[in-house]
Amino acid sequence: MFKWVNEATVINLALALVIVVVSYWIIRRIVSAVTGRIIAWSTHKSGGWTQYVGAMAERTSRLLILLMAIQIGLYVIDLNPIWEDRVSHIWFFVLALQAGLWIDAVIQLWARSSMQSKSGHQRSQLTMTMISLMIRVALWAVVFLSVLANLGVNITAFVASLGIGGIAVALAVQNVLSDLFASLSIGIDKPFEQGDFVVFGDIAGSIEYIGLKTTRIRSLSGEQVICSNTQLLQQTIHNYKRMSERRILFSFDISYRTPPEKVAEIAPLVKEIITSVEQTRFDRAHLLALQTNALKFEVVYYVLSPDYNLYMDIQQKINLELLTQLAQREIKFGMPVRSLEFLEDVPVAHRAAPDAPKGAEAASGIEIR
Repeated sequence: MFKWVNEATVINLALALVIVVVSYWIIRRIVSAVTGRIIAWSTHKSGGWTQYVGAMAERTSRLLILLMAIQIGLYVIDLNPIWEDRVSHIWFFVLALQAGLWIDAVIQLWARSSMQSKSGHQRSQLTMTMISLMIRVALWAVVFLSVLANLGVNITAFVASLGIGGIAVALAVQNVLSDLFASLSIGIDKPFEQGDFVVFGDIAGSIEYIGLKTTRIRSLSGEQVICSNTQLLQQTIHNYKRMSERRILFSFDISYRTPPEKVAEIAPLVKEIITSVEQTRFDRAHLLALQTNALKFEVVYYVLSPDYNLYMDIQQKINLELLTQLAQREIKFGMPVRSLEFLEDVPVAHRAAPDAPKGAEAASGIEIR
């Protein structure tokens, strides 16, 4: 120590100290001025990549500036190889730390801005927090391993040991990790969001909360249904909140006693009724089939709203108007009919047996169709 001090002159030490102080002051002023302009510029632009530049500028470390000034000052001093190697390690550590701080600031800002989509729908705060946390952990793990590698540590064996330990932990908590990644899949792919009305299996209700392991659904009958995220994603889910319009198909039967000219008036009549109702779009109305007991008509139209109550109001209005219009035209609906034909001459084979119950002889002369 004293031998090294004796080798360096007092003038060189003083000059190095002055250079460090002046360099720090100059660099600090330059960085502050540039940072202030970048922040003001990003605030004025209010969006896009400029906000990330502003966030990175705010996370510029003063320690990095100090190390840069010290590095400049050390150029006037002749250091032995051991100290030069130590200074280079410190310099790499500070650079890696600063790079990590910049990237970490970008990740945090991205997570905050991603919670609010362009359409105004709030994204899952839990999902974005988990994703940003995982990315930040990976980032600082890379920074840590880079510093160890710069110090001469063999990180290959270290990473291999971590991998073996990670596999053991993953096998121990396999079910928990399955639900965790299912929650991430829900947050990223977004098959449904909080507030959506979904139907799967025999369950129908609104999504109340999406957690790490389970999703809570408020059913139509009022109780809360709790379902595992993994099991939920294995179901075929009908999301009715994202339905822009509702396709309606209904049919009705007309009596065979209706004259053909009146039957031909029914399809245009149905079209007129549906088009007169607001928030509907008529598609088609046809005489579908000649059934055994009636003429079957099939009608298709669209309700231009996903609201189920509105659909029921519209369907009721159409049904009532259809009843009124058909009654005015003396058109009757088709009803199931069973005809009884009385036979005057009953064959011997069809006559009742001598030991048949009373009334069987009379009934044997009736043919039911």
